[in-house]
Amino acid sequence: METNAQYEIPRVPKRILTSLLSSVSAGVVPRAGAPYIAIGRRDEIAAMLSDLEQVNEGGGSMRFLIGRYGSGKSFLMQLIRGYALERDFLTADADLSPERRLYGTGGSGVATYRELMKNLAAKSSPDGGALPKIIARWISELQNAILSDGISAEDARFSDELNRRVMESLREMELLVGGFDFARVVTAYYRAYTAGDDDCRSACLRWLRGEYATKTEARHELGFAVSVIIDDENWYDFLKLWAALARTMGYRGLVVFVDECVNLYKISHRVSRENNYEKILSMFNDTLQGRAPGLALILGGTPQFLEDTRRGLFSYEALRSRLCDSRFALDGFKNLIGPVIRLRRLSDDELFALISRVTKLYAQNYGKEPRITEEQMVQFLQICLDRAGADSMITPREMLRDYMTVLNILMQNPDATFEQVVGSAVTLKTANDDMEDSSDTLEKDATEKARFSIDDIEF
Repeated sequence: METNAQYEIPRVPKRILTSLLSSVSAGVVPRAGAPYIAIGRRDEIAAMLSDLEQVNEGGGSMRFLIGRYGSGKSFLMQLIRGYALERDFLTADADLSPERRLYGTGGSGVATYRELMKNLAAKSSPDGGALPKIIARWISELQNAILSDGISAEDARFSDELNRRVMESLREMELLVGGFDFARVVTAYYRAYTAGDDDCRSACLRWLRGEYATKTEARHELGFAVSVIIDDENWYDFLKLWAALARTMGYRGLVVFVDECVNLYKISHRVSRENNYEKILSMFNDTLQGRAPGLALILGGTPQFLEDTRRGLFSYEALRSRLCDSRFALDGFKNLIGPVIRLRRLSDDELFALISRVTKLYAQNYGKEPRITEEQMVQFLQICLDRAGADSMITPREMLRDYMTVLNILMQNPDATFEQVVGSAVTLKTANDDMEDSSDTLEKDATEKARFSIDDIEF
């Protein structure tokens, strides 16, 4: 294992650094500051960035990030989200749950859309809530373009020219499913924005966020009739409209992240589960057949969500035939061009580089060096790797939580030594493992006896 690699990290803003270390300690993916602890995954990141270039050219993309809990799926999503924002894409992200699905009745489908709109982000608004800001930026850019053409804001032609350019920009939206009403509401928002009508502007935002339950309610607040509202059935069509509008507004596209897809695997009702898989199939076909220009979809899930032939995506034949590995995809060969990216375990060197990076960030945050040497870092990592099955199953989340605990104890207990903290934990773990092994042995013996007695009876 290489231990001599030195990496000088830049100064991290205190707000981001504190949040980053708190997230790592709790085993939560940091929403800001992910690049500071990004280790490995270079090939996976390159593959995702190539998708962004494809979207920038007007294409579509869909990827499945597959890995065990804690393997880094959500972290990689946040990392790519940051890269997308820096490259002037719009991003939207949501975690699925029993209340948020891709397809469902009673509002569980549109609930996912609302979460995406709530987390809609741009480079100038990376924390979400960017919907009114991106429309305001678009209108402002149109106004500046008119001014640069020599028409002053006091000129009577200014308003007519602005209206013409807005209508021209939205004309292609009307050709898409739901596009007529979408363009009409965006136009109403633009007019309310320029006129200072906050009530109408708020009503338009509610419609765009999918917050109306009935068309009657929407018509009453908007002041004009709409033929559709955003609901469980059509929310994905409006996601494609947002991708098209993003490019019209001058952004490079829309990147949508949907995490915790394992919640679809957990749906007990077969028809409901297959309806959600049918929605994934529709998304997959649209993006890869060029029917969703400017849209990138990234879904994160566990191996069970993908591979289980009884309840996972592979239980749905149309998806299994598209997503399963080719018979030529042998172990030891990587293929990151296909739709499925399986996250490999980080190498021992990468894991060491990760805890070394965290140590430097910890020192920067608290203003003093942690009482741990490089040799002790190696020792800690070796202890983690010596656990049964750790050579293939260890995850960054689990290791970092343990390591942060060690750093916190050493800082708060000046008399404690590394050997005392780690040694007591190892002793306790060994004792627990021995108890579990004894319990497993007793259970196995009892099972064997029961099996033989049944065999005797059957005989």
